[in-house]
Amino acid sequence: MSPPPRHADSTIPMLARRQFLTSSANGLGAAALGALLTDEGVLAADSTKASSARSSHSAPRAKACIFVFMAGGPSHVDLFDPKPKLNELDGQRLPQELLAESRFAFLKPDTATIMGSPRKFYRHGECGMELSELLPRLGSCADDLLLIRSLHSEQFNHHPAQLLMQCGASRFGMPTMGAWINYGLGSESKSLPGYVVLTAGRGTSGGATLYQSGFLPSPYGGVLFRNTGEPVLNLDNPAGVDRQQQLRELDAVRELNQRRLSQVHDPQIAARIDNYELAGRMQLSAPELTDLTQESRHTLDLYGVDRPEPDPGNHRGTFAHLQTYQAFARNCLLARRMVERGVRFVNIIHASWDQHANLDADIAYNAGIVDQPIAALIQDLKQRGMLDETLVVWGSEFGRTPMVEQPDAEQRSGTGRDHHPSCYSTLMAGGGLKGGTVYGASDEFGYHPAENPVHANDLHATLLHQFGLDHLKLTYRFQGRDFRLTDVGGNVIHDWIA
Repeated sequence: MSPPPRHADSTIPMLARRQFLTSSANGLGAAALGALLTDEGVLAADSTKASSARSSHSAPRAKACIFVFMAGGPSHVDLFDPKPKLNELDGQRLPQELLAESRFAFLKPDTATIMGSPRKFYRHGECGMELSELLPRLGSCADDLLLIRSLHSEQFNHHPAQLLMQCGASRFGMPTMGAWINYGLGSESKSLPGYVVLTAGRGTSGGATLYQSGFLPSPYGGVLFRNTGEPVLNLDNPAGVDRQQQLRELDAVRELNQRRLSQVHDPQIAARIDNYELAGRMQLSAPELTDLTQESRHTLDLYGVDRPEPDPGNHRGTFAHLQTYQAFARNCLLARRMVERGVRFVNIIHASWDQHANLDADIAYNAGIVDQPIAALIQDLKQRGMLDETLVVWGSEFGRTPMVEQPDAEQRSGTGRDHHPSCYSTLMAGGGLKGGTVYGASDEFGYHPAENPVHANDLHATLLHQFGLDHLKLTYRFQGRDFRLTDVGGNVIHDWIA
């Protein structure tokens, strides 16, 4: 058979009209048949498509995760881990043996002194969990919370530490935990991404590196949603372009991409096709998702969606013009609506907790933003019967030092605390974990773990385990080696599991 003629100055074959229609019909027909057979369970789902649900390594306890990332580093000794010794020794020097091999962003260890906390701690729930006066609503959920007081890592600056918490390693180009879970299990939603990102406040210094797909195909990365207006930028059709015209254009683009994919078998083209198809479906589903008029007044009030932005007082980094109180509340409610619709991983990013100065006012302001909506999220999921299968995590890149950081007199007021990765706290709820539990302990200064130290990679390994994913088996070959979320470490902490 003679090869088909080619265009002048081109290596691409020139197909006759009959050949083009025949090949197109066969290709589209096969794709449609494959999709139908996959939906019916006759064929296995395509593991290269983020929109295809896939099997886990073992029976999962969790189906979705809402990871609330408090970028900047909240002070554990003012929120989660009461340390009376700090008040007793306020103004004195820490024992020098504690400072061995410590690194700080700004503190001078030779002159740093202890700073006590003015915050009162109260016991909550039947479990008697102690939490700061700044978190009364979360305290009402104490019997559903797993509080970890011995988390640690080795990264003391924001971006490397944020990468470690989100990606399992402090290197650029690594997939985030949301991307890994999306890759391992696929999405349960046909009309929404498997991994969605919501932000409030000024955003994080890590930017898109905290929700990237890295070396995984691009459909597994996080999709940034907005909590008001157009849900995703450029999702709406331009003026003058109706739905039918758009569908004709998308069909033509899909056919060209399919033809090129069949010639070169480039997985990036497959990813591009998947993204186009998902974007088309999102045009119909996303506006409905973000329409909160469907929610009852009781639910809106529970989350505080319409609560007024308070007077920030002495808060330095106020974002009152962004309506941060309302934005964060909307994000938490949207997260519940997303997991209801099959979104696998929602990352709510709130910044910033980087309180080097003016700690007293700033931490109170930030706690006021997050306390009510996160407690409402846990309560709402529970009363809907969703908490058992939904992991809710309060996480950050590190905590804050028990020592005081003196402010720059010309630019800042009030004292603060420096970065502290050696020991800090995190909260988890749902997803088959033990509620009403405090795990691990810090020393009397909140400086180092004293019992049951937990590395960030142990947190990742356990989180994957709750999804039925073995962190040692969930790998992706890149540049000649198999990578995983937990890098070369990580252990599942079975004491956390109910």
